[in-house]
Amino acid sequence: MTKIGVVGVGHLGKRHLENLMGLKKPFCTGFFDKNKNRANQVENETGAKKFSSIQQLLDQSEAIIIAVPTSDHYKVGRLCLESGKHIFIEKPICANISEAEAMVELANSKKLILQVGHVERLNPAILTLKETDIPLEPRYIETHRLAPYRTRGTEVPVVLDLMIHDIDVILSLVKFPVTNVSATGVSIMTKSVDIANARLEFSNGCVANITSSRIAKDYVRKLRLFEQEIYITIDFLKGLTEVYKVLDANKENTRALISAPLEANGQNRHIVYEKLKQKKINALALELENFLAAINGKEKPIVSGKEGLEALKLAVLVQESIEQNLS
Repeated sequence: MTKIGVVGVGHLGKRHLENLMGLKKPFCTGFFDKNKNRANQVENETGAKKFSSIQQLLDQSEAIIIAVPTSDHYKVGRLCLESGKHIFIEKPICANISEAEAMVELANSKKLILQVGHVERLNPAILTLKETDIPLEPRYIETHRLAPYRTRGTEVPVVLDLMIHDIDVILSLVKFPVTNVSATGVSIMTKSVDIANARLEFSNGCVANITSSRIAKDYVRKLRLFEQEIYITIDFLKGLTEVYKVLDANKENTRALISAPLEANGQNRHIVYEKLKQKKINALALELENFLAAINGKEKPIVSGKEGLEALKLAVLVQESIEQNLS
C-alpha cells in the first residue's frame, strides 16, 4: 500500500484527509497542521493520526497531499520533494511563477509525481462533455464564477482564488497559445482584487471572456461555449451540461430531447437540444485515486505540474493587466 499523509487540514485539507481515509488502496499515515487546536479537533473528529512535525509525517509517508495557504506552497512542496515524496498540491501551484518553475523542475529531476488540484477538471459536467463525440473547437467561451464573501482564500487576489479554475478549464478546451490578455478589476472588501474580468485571445481566433467575483449574493459557476453550429452550457454547481446543435433536416439525433425546424439560407435544418447524462462522482476522491495511480505508473496526473504552471502563468498575466489598468 502507498502511504500518503496530509499537510494542512483546514476546510479543504480536512476533506482530502476524509476522502483519503475512505479509499481502500492507499494507507493514510496521518496529518500535520501547525494550528494545534485545529489539529486536535481533526484528530478527534476523524481518528486520523496527528503528527507534531512535518518531518515526522514525511518519515512515515511516501506521498503527501498539501493543502496549506498558497503562500506556503513552495516551502512545503520543496521540503516534500527534497525528501523524495510525491506531492499532490492544491491550486494554485505556487504564489508566483519562479517558485512554480523551481518546484516543477525539482519534481522532474527527482522523477517524482507533482499533481495540482484543479478539481473542476473532474466536474461531472466537464467529464461528460469530453467523453461525447461532440467536436470541441470553441470560438467563444464565456464564464462566470461568483461567490459570497468569506475570509478563506482572500490572502490572494480573486484571479488566483477563483478565476484560475476557469483559466485551467479553458486551457484544457482550447489547444492553442494565448496571444493577448486584457483585464480589469476592483478591490472592495480586501486589499487585493475582489472582482475581475479578463479577455483572452488565442492564436486560432478563439476568445474567452472570464468574470470572477467573491463579492456576490449567490454562488454561480457557469461556462458557455460557442462553436460552429453548436452551443454548450455548463453549470459546474449542478453538474449540468446542455447542448444545442444546428443539423440538416435529414439528420437524426437519438439523444435529442427537443427538435425545432429552422430554415436558413434556403436550407431546411433543425435545432436539437440535448441534456447530457451525468455520472455521479466524488471529484476529490477521484483526484486522489488518479494521484495514487500516477504514483504507481498506471495513469498520468489529470493536472500535471506543468499544466498547473501554465494556468498560473496566465493568471499572473491577467493580474498584471489588472494592476496596469489600476495604476
